[in-house]
Amino acid sequence: MNTTSTPTSARRLGDEAITDKGWWPAHKWLLLRRGSQLGLLALFLLGPLAGVWIVKGNLASSLTLGVLPLTDPLILAQSLAAGHVPDRSALIGAAIVLAFYLAVGGRLYCSWVCPVNLVTDAAAALRRRLGLKGGRVPPEATRRWLLAVVLVVSALTGTIAWEWVNPVTMLHRALVFGGGLAWGIVAAVFAYDLLVAPRGWCGHLCPVGAFYAFLGHTALLRVSAPKRRACDDCMDCFAVCPEPHVIRPALKREGQTHPLILAPACTSCGRCIDICSKDVFAMTTRFNRSES
Repeated sequence: MNTTSTPTSARRLGDEAITDKGWWPAHKWLLLRRGSQLGLLALFLLGPLAGVWIVKGNLASSLTLGVLPLTDPLILAQSLAAGHVPDRSALIGAAIVLAFYLAVGGRLYCSWVCPVNLVTDAAAALRRRLGLKGGRVPPEATRRWLLAVVLVVSALTGTIAWEWVNPVTMLHRALVFGGGLAWGIVAAVFAYDLLVAPRGWCGHLCPVGAFYAFLGHTALLRVSAPKRRACDDCMDCFAVCPEPHVIRPALKREGQTHPLILAPACTSCGRCIDICSKDVFAMTTRFNRSES
């Protein structure tokens, strides 16, 4: 394995991939994710801003074309904890969403759907550009404790507690109605990731991410490192990954022999695929453990 590559800090992250693969292959998965996130956001905003009601509601609960109900299972869990009896459409909507993310991967929500990912990715990019190092990152388990707190508070207050401060909901409200509090919560997430804890919100605090990670154990869609022998230890994949700890077992054979990234914390964002000039990584299924 070649270990003589130029350190990431001495060059601009991604330049080598662009040079070796071209601009589109070095940004393909990033652009596909942005198209998904912005497209979904546009569908939700078309109604209140333009009067075109393709989708009514938000990511917590919605109705598409007046037919398809979709409900965030975490919202349903809070509702049940609060002692509310959900109606039939909420149960159907939650079952559809739950089945989808159990199949494709729970944290797919975080990187392909959640609009707050745009905010945290922007903070991470600016942090790299400014050369900011270190930070006070809370333990990874913090988000699971916060998830438990959310359910307990819902039970104690009889409310869907997370919606009081949910940055996703606040971003929707800010775009539709404006408002200092909503924008303030979104700005706080950005500032936290930029100045306090790198990737702190999505990777360590967000209870929604913790919930969807629980759904990732059965995911069919997986990132793999089938060409890991070509790795030159440039560390670019670790630099861009929102959950870098998931890469090492597959790439460096630590605790496993196959090249699949099976950790439920993986968001299947595909940035490791984009950024790798050696095409070490690929999007595949959990059944494909081949190596080339």
